[in-house]
Amino acid sequence: MSPETLIRDDGLGTGAEQFSIDRFNANVMNTYGRFPIALEKGSGCKVWDTEGKEYLDFVAGIATCTLGHAHPKLIEAVTEQIQKLHHVSNLYYIPEQGELAAWLTEHSAADRVFFCNSGAEANEGAIKLARKYAHDRLNIEDPVIITAHASFHGRTLATITATGQPKYQKGFSPLVPGFVYTPYNDLPALENAIAEVDQNGRRVAAILLEALQGEGGVRPGDVAYFQKIRQICDEKGILLILDEVQVGMGRTGRWWGYENLGIEPDIFTSAKGLGGGIPIGALMCKSFCDVFEPGNHASTFGGNPFACGVALAVCQTLERENILNNVQQRGEQLRNSLQAIASQYPDLIAEVRGWGLINGMELKPDVELTSIDLVNAAIAQGVLLVPAGPKVVRFVPPLIVTEAEVNQACEAVACALKNG
Repeated sequence: MSPETLIRDDGLGTGAEQFSIDRFNANVMNTYGRFPIALEKGSGCKVWDTEGKEYLDFVAGIATCTLGHAHPKLIEAVTEQIQKLHHVSNLYYIPEQGELAAWLTEHSAADRVFFCNSGAEANEGAIKLARKYAHDRLNIEDPVIITAHASFHGRTLATITATGQPKYQKGFSPLVPGFVYTPYNDLPALENAIAEVDQNGRRVAAILLEALQGEGGVRPGDVAYFQKIRQICDEKGILLILDEVQVGMGRTGRWWGYENLGIEPDIFTSAKGLGGGIPIGALMCKSFCDVFEPGNHASTFGGNPFACGVALAVCQTLERENILNNVQQRGEQLRNSLQAIASQYPDLIAEVRGWGLINGMELKPDVELTSIDLVNAAIAQGVLLVPAGPKVVRFVPPLIVTEAEVNQACEAVACALKNG
């Protein structure tokens, strides 16, 4: 297959219709490093490209297609809602928004919800909420939010500043002030950072962390670390914000990543899997820090009937079909299989780690093989994977993945490693 042209046969007897990568690149901004595949349809955990080649999808829109592709309940919800009402703006009460908010608060530590369109927007809202809380309730004039090295919180100017990875910030200065970074899972470093920031008067307003670092290499949070942070936040009146954009909505085998840590956040965010692939984000908080008032924060599209109606159907399907149980079982199967592969290639693979159906295989730093190399090799075997840094390959299939599909994916990875 030429990387310049992909051919699609529409199966309707109308002949071959060309999809040109050159035409695509001439008209679309060059903001992504794309693999030379054009995908046109999917079903469950499988997708097909424009040439009719089948792939097992262990990317799921980067941990987004919760119910897989073309799930009957998703199709039903989309069809029903688009025929009923899709958008009216937040000038009016939206019943679907209220029902989704009620479901989320009933299934989490949150008391209040604000809806937006993406994880970046949800995290941006969390940053604004923390700053307003600092000004209104703590009388801090120049608040600081502590985040972690190797974190990822989004692509807006504030969220790339919150992201503790210089590669995402390069070329976008001046960055938003008010952020300090410490190593993830390093309690002494965090305590030192708080002491340093507050040495001339209180400035630390919040600590923003991922329960498991996704883009940072699929690194789960340490239980003792997070429980101590919760204690520190309680003692000092600091808000604990958790970014659940990637690990929330059942991906870890529990509704929320923080449940794996035995704590509750004051503020947390969700997106990706919440809508099963339909764009939606949510900022959630406990009532004591719900300091937004009319005019403080808004979104034209956020919480519209269409997105909320579909997201509610996703949530209800996860619950009614007991899909979290499948996540736990298939996650354990996946990690065991990847660890078996790692034992076969001890000179190549350093570690396998993760929760539920978000798992990473880390390659050793001194080998030439990169995560991109392994992803390309897996594609050749008919399995889609996604990098999480230069040396980590991420496995994030739909939550409905079957035992046979996990076996198929792992066999493909083993074959890819064997063939070099």
